[in-house]
This record gives sequence, C-alpha cells and structure tokens, in this order.
Amino acid sequence: MTTTTSAKGKSVTDGFRMHETDTGSPQVQVTRLTERINQLAGHLQTHKKDFSSRQGLLKMVSERRTLLEYVKRNDEDIYRKLLDALSLRK
Repeated sequence: MTTTTSAKGKSVTDGFRMHETDTGSPQVQVTRLTERINQLAGHLQTHKKDFSSRQGLLKMVSERRTLLEYVKRNDEDIYRKLLDALSLRK
C-alpha cells in the first residue's frame, strides 16, 4: 500500500469516527474495507491468475454492500457522505 493511499484512507476514516478509538462502527468498517478493496483490486490487475485473492475481494465487496445497506437504513445522511467521500456509486 502506498503512503498516499494510506494517508488518504486514514483521513477519510478519521472523518467518520465517533471517538478516537472507534474501529467498529459501520462507517469506519466501510472506509477500511474500501481501502483494502482498492488495494486488492490493484494487486489483481497485476496478478490476473490469483484466484484466491479474487475470492477474498468478492467477499469484501459483499460485506461492504451489506454494511452500506445497514447505514442507509439507519442514517441516510451518513450514507450519502460515505458515498461522496469514498467515491462510490449507488
């Protein structure tokens, strides 16, 4: 992972934390999953035959989708902010 990606991910994660040690809220989980998904997608562009990593990527995308649906049900404003901050489309 490059430092710019890590720094950007950290700043986005910090924007959604409820307190300093927050790692479990759905918003923080979505930001961390998105960072890992982006990193793994780059890896898979180089290593096209890495099927076990591809399976892990699909699981992460599915979990992120589930968490985003939960956030949308409970707080539409935070959901919209997440989509904008992470450049996700829905």
